[in-house]
Amino acid sequence: MSSNGGTPSRRPATRIETHGEVWAYWQCGRREDVSRVRNVSTGGMFLEIEQPLAKGQTANLHFLVQEGAIQADAVVRRFTPGEGLGLKFVAIEKDCGRQFAELLTRLRDIERSRN
Repeated sequence: MSSNGGTPSRRPATRIETHGEVWAYWQCGRREDVSRVRNVSTGGMFLEIEQPLAKGQTANLHFLVQEGAIQADAVVRRFTPGEGLGLKFVAIEKDCGRQFAELLTRLRDIERSRN
């Protein structure tokens, strides 16, 4: 359920807030930068950037986290001016699965400790 009065979310996986703990280096076309990840789940993430990327573009992501190398490809689903991009994962490098699971576990633990 979402927090908007009980309307079910279309998202298959719950997003976990990163609380500033996660950054990612990303490339999309000729653009590249390092940006803060606002939230993440097994299905996607929200990346804080100011300049829009077009819906449907593919971004290559490298998470900058203590768990080690995590690389993924994601498709831009939406851009919210002044906030950033909603991305849907289309591939997570198979050698990165363990590190990605460890990252999500650490973020869930942080989330629980704040509640």
